[in-house]
Amino acid sequence: MKILSLELQDYRNYRELKLELSPGINVLYGDNAQGKTNALEAICLCATAKSHRGTKDRELIRFGEEEAHIKVMVEKRGVPCRVDVHLKKNRAKGVAVNGVPLRRVADLFGILHVVIFSPEDLGIIKDSPAERRRFLDMELCQLSRIYAHNLIRYHKVIAQRNKLLKEWDEQPELRDTLDIWDQQLVSYGVPLIENRRSFIRDLNQLVREIHFSISGGKEQAELSYVPNVEAEELGRVLARERSRDLKARTSLTGPHRDDMIFLVNGVDVRRFGSQGQQRTAALSLKLAEIEIVKKVIQDSPILLLDDVLSELDGSRQKQLLQRISHIQTVVTCTGLDEFVHHCFPIDRVFHIEDGKLTGGIHEQAAGI
Repeated sequence: MKILSLELQDYRNYRELKLELSPGINVLYGDNAQGKTNALEAICLCATAKSHRGTKDRELIRFGEEEAHIKVMVEKRGVPCRVDVHLKKNRAKGVAVNGVPLRRVADLFGILHVVIFSPEDLGIIKDSPAERRRFLDMELCQLSRIYAHNLIRYHKVIAQRNKLLKEWDEQPELRDTLDIWDQQLVSYGVPLIENRRSFIRDLNQLVREIHFSISGGKEQAELSYVPNVEAEELGRVLARERSRDLKARTSLTGPHRDDMIFLVNGVDVRRFGSQGQQRTAALSLKLAEIEIVKKVIQDSPILLLDDVLSELDGSRQKQLLQRISHIQTVVTCTGLDEFVHHCFPIDRVFHIEDGKLTGGIHEQAAGI
């Protein structure tokens, strides 16, 4: 799998942009706040239909404009494919594949697989459970359209159930519908729990090996799933905790409250690990994510690295650069010093300044 080109129109700070990407290492460099990350975000949007930064669609449109367009040309097992995303300020986004509009955004999943790694990914390790659930959902949705469907339906059920709980006193005629919402919550929630458990189990096997290598054999890592409730217990616990939900006016049970923990030498690295250990854990997680995607789709995903080299020390930089040499990668950075220091080959270089490609495209046939 590889991206052939990216085209943007009125997206973020770009009036127009077209990048013809190499199948190897592509570097977008320039000062901060010039739009490098915006280009990676657009690629991610074409893979997952969402901004990896959690930004709303209307905020992705260039200031003063009503619409934005993204077009990505992909080659998958030798077959070209075009993904078009049309963002509209006051309407839902439109997504088309090879010119054919998709009725459901979830149908986009599986066409383009990306793994994105940014400094914010440290939040997967040290921030709230919501960040770790977001990580799980982003990857599982790319790997399984069924998971994406169940997740979308589950969130709709939770929204309706919470609305009912909040209006319990004002609309007593709707109280009988709570049983129906509970049944649907179980119907969509159980497979989410089962899929997450299976994914984390497989991911954990890879994390152990990668983390051991990155740490120089000094640290043993363990990734563990912490479900809010076991799949087989979801229906029973919902019924038992109903009075608590009514008192809180929200749903307190279900996979929307799941978590996972990262242990290093038996210690929760989120609570007790050093910043260096947390960075190593995040790097191990992302590298393991690449390997599990390759295993599932029988192909390599596109790797998006958003200014991460400056966040890693020399040893971790070397580990990362060695492991991505065979994968199409788009890297953003403020300069090329780190690549020069590691004598790491770059296939194509783009200089981005104020939302524009400046100075042309530089080919690096023999590396830097």
